[in-house]
Amino acid sequence: MKRIGSLVLAVLLLTGTASAQEAAAQSPLELSAPSAVLMEKETGTILYEKEAKRQMEPASVTKVMTLLLIMEALDSGRISREDVVTVSARASGMGGSQVYLKEGEQMTVGELIKCITVVSGNDATVAMAEYLAGSESAFVQQMNQRAQELGMEDTNFVNCTGLPAPGHMTTAYDIALMSRELILNHPGIREYTTIWMDSIRDGAFGLTNTNRLVRFYEGTTGLKTGSTDSALYCMSATAERDGMELIAVVMAAPTAADRFEDAKATLDYGFGAYTLMQVYPESPLAPIPVLLGTVGQIQPELERECRVLVRKGEEGSVTTQLTLAQDLEAPVEAGQKVGQLEILVNGEIRDTVPIISSQQVQRLTTGGILQRMLRGLLMAA
Repeated sequence: MKRIGSLVLAVLLLTGTASAQEAAAQSPLELSAPSAVLMEKETGTILYEKEAKRQMEPASVTKVMTLLLIMEALDSGRISREDVVTVSARASGMGGSQVYLKEGEQMTVGELIKCITVVSGNDATVAMAEYLAGSESAFVQQMNQRAQELGMEDTNFVNCTGLPAPGHMTTAYDIALMSRELILNHPGIREYTTIWMDSIRDGAFGLTNTNRLVRFYEGTTGLKTGSTDSALYCMSATAERDGMELIAVVMAAPTAADRFEDAKATLDYGFGAYTLMQVYPESPLAPIPVLLGTVGQIQPELERECRVLVRKGEEGSVTTQLTLAQDLEAPVEAGQKVGQLEILVNGEIRDTVPIISSQQVQRLTTGGILQRMLRGLLMAA
């Protein structure tokens, strides 16, 4: 079967005709987990899926959403890592994975994030939920609202920890969505999710990451493991190689070892079959004339860099189509759209990048127009 799988992959790489979605359906992966998905971070493209929208218990992978709300509060300046949190009786009484916080104990936001990401501390998670929203129930409302905003249609959170609770369900696809939001827009989370071993309480309490991939898989950037008797073994694994970051979600693997092997196999498939290709216009962007402007032309530029996800071997099928304004009339604002660059793969548009003015151009006054006309007459004479 392995030889057949290798042949299938070789054919896929050589033909270069199937879309990413078709390739996902034809993937040779054989996983022990009943549900899984592989997503590329930058484009959000699904590269592989297996029962990806099947509702299941997420266990502590729930904490990806908890961490997303924490990082949004941090990056917006609403809280800081140095803020001191006082642990409540309820937080200290949480079961499951914990760092044995005591009622009244004080710990900084940064330390609590470390406890959540490294050892999946339920007590630390509830302490942060209460700090941010006043109560866990209020925080869970925020989690569900954020899930709706992200398009997580098959998710319902009942708590912030992932401890078993009726109705606490999500899908591999939805986990990939919230994982992408976290690592794409809050890269500072890596500072915590890549820790292998650390400590709290001035070194008195050791922490070892529940995500073994951090130590044993090249390029691992996170993200979160989870397991309960009913959810079995789950994880959202993220890794980056050659500038491409992938998200592999595995749900309900039979054992912890199976969970990690499934995640590695899924990531290996993505890194082996796909690449992010930097795309530039096929010719330099020429200046665009400006009518009635204080300067005669502007230099256009791409609004953003463009990278397109392609299957390896498909790089030669990437083409571009450039459209620029023939001329502009002042005033022109800096950042004003003056054209677009379409990126095509096998003739199909994969991305469109706006082309903008790199500068502001003021409109000539009546006096300025007369002066320009006079200079022209003098030069002609």
